[in-house]
Formats: sequence, C-alpha cells, structure tokens
Amino acid sequence: MGSKRTAEENKKKGILQLGNYELGRNLGEGNFGKVKLAKNLHSGLTFAVKILEKSKLIQLSIADQIKREIATLKLLKHPNVVRLHEVLASKTKIYMVLEGYDGATSDIWSCGVILYVILTGYLPFDDRNLAVLYQKIFKGDPQIPKWLSPGARNMIRRILDPNPETRITMAGIKEDEWFQQDYTPAVPDDEEEDIYIDDEAFSMCEVGCDGGRTQESPTLINAFQLIGMSSCLDLSGFFEKEDVSERKIRFTSNRSGKDLLAKIQDTVTEMGFRVQMRNGKLKATQEHTVQKRLASLSVAAEVFEISPSLYVVELRKSYGDSTVYRQLCTKLFNDLGDPQGQGLVSTEA
Repeated sequence: MGSKRTAEENKKKGILQLGNYELGRNLGEGNFGKVKLAKNLHSGLTFAVKILEKSKLIQLSIADQIKREIATLKLLKHPNVVRLHEVLASKTKIYMVLEGYDGATSDIWSCGVILYVILTGYLPFDDRNLAVLYQKIFKGDPQIPKWLSPGARNMIRRILDPNPETRITMAGIKEDEWFQQDYTPAVPDDEEEDIYIDDEAFSMCEVGCDGGRTQESPTLINAFQLIGMSSCLDLSGFFEKEDVSERKIRFTSNRSGKDLLAKIQDTVTEMGFRVQMRNGKLKATQEHTVQKRLASLSVAAEVFEISPSLYVVELRKSYGDSTVYRQLCTKLFNDLGDPQGQGLVSTEA
C-alpha cells in the first residue's frame, strides 16, 4: 500500500516513477538515450538509470550489442567497475539501473589515456587478448618511454593509477610542476558560438563533379571517444569468435586533416573509385557490376584530430573484396601513416 500511495502522490506532483525508483534530473544524454538520477523508494539509495529507446537500438542495429553489455555487466563484480543492479523494460524503452560513480575521477583517468597517446603515439594498455588487457589496466603500470621527461612520466603514472582513492585529483594536476610549465588558464568567451548547423550543409554531394574539392575539417575527438575506438574495449570478444576479415582499420599520422583527406581522395580516384564527401567523411565506391560482387569494393574514410600534430585515420569496409581492401589500407598507411606510430590496427571483425 505504501508503494502504491507513493506512486499516486508522485503522479500528482508530476514526479516520474519507475517501479521502486523515483526518477530525478538528467545526468547525461547520448545517441541512444539518456541517463537520469534515480532514488530507490525503499532503501533511499541513489542510482543512475540508463534509458534506451528500443526503436533507436533496432534502427542502428545495436540491439545485440546492448544485450552483450547487459550480460557482461551482470557477470563483472569488481570495486572499480560500475555494477548493474537490475534491468527493467517497457514496450518502448529499456532501463538499466546502474551504480553511481565519481565522474570527475573517471574523467581524470580517461584524460591520462589521451595524454599518453599524445606524448607517445600509441595506447598505454593494448592487447588482442581481452583478459590480458584488463589485467594490464587493473595493474596500472604502463610501459612509459624513457625519452619522456621525468615530470611527464610521473604525471602519467599518477593519472593512470587504477585505484580511484589514490589517483591524483584535478587540483593536484594543476599544482604539479610539470603541468604548470607554460600553462595559461583558459578564459571562456563571453558569447557562445552558434552550435546549430543548417541541415543543407550535411547533404551528400559528389566530389569532383565540378572539378573542385570540398575541404572539410577533421572531427575532434575527446578522451572517452579515443578509448572507445580501441578494439580491446569491445566486449563482443567475450561472446563472438574473431573473423579473419578485417572491416575496420586505423592508423596514426602527423599530416594535417585536410591533407590526409585530399591524399586519400587522390589515391582512391587513381584506383578507379567514385568518391563522395559528407560532413568530413569520405566514401569511395568501386563497382565492377550492378550487383555488389566480390570484385566490387566500398570503403569509408574519416580523419579524427587528437592534437594539432596527431591525427587518426579510420578506414571502414562496407562490402567487397577483402584482398583489395587490405592492399588499399596498406598503401594509404605507407603513404600517409606515422612510421613511429602503432601501424595498421584492425579494430573490428
């Protein structure tokens, strides 16, 4: 009766209730849904509820991926891994009730990964075996090149500390002697830039139809996106066997973003591909027949800016001959890749 009475009272007050949870303010929002603060009406404990739209999951063909995520989180029991308490569902939504965490502490660790990549050109923790990878992360002892300065090496070790209790805080980072060198605090602009872009700017147009080339700026990515790009953090490896055919490959480059896209366009055009550009992404298609036979190939290319002097080139095969695709990737890496980088990395089976 108490729970029913509370639900009726919440409804009158306009408070959203999900089972035994009272939903509060938004904590965040992503491509697939949003995260809300929630309070358990019986225990009084707070949680984070991840709300996913079923229609979007089906539309984006990631329903199986979400199932794997739920199955994996149910299996994992670790003090430094967010715990999944329960899963609820309605006709249109999936609700994942998750343990809350200190976002600032997690963000610092993520920034440590991006700092390591900027300074070295490769990831601090990387292994094709997922079990070995997680052991490396939990151990928190990455191989740090000796040619980095003592201050940089010390900062990386303190940020990548796997224990959030002993990890350096943001205040500690700002007070660090290495961080203070040539540091200029950011001053926010008085006027915010207009973040709305005309939809017409995203319309697909074929490159080269008028002899010109559309120069697009590369996509800026943050620490979390860079970490997510690592194949080693793809939990599908727990459930699926790896296929030898590599559909997605990445490599680093020191060339500028515009130069990379221009060089990629020139290379695929010389190979007989039809090129299209859309919002900084390049699509190259080579059709030998009307049907998508093995002799045909369709590849998408995108450039991500890590820093002004470091970029990541991502090549994705939509369909076609794997041998030709691999030859194309190798050629582009040899022409554009950073010789001191990690080389060609397959990230998706």
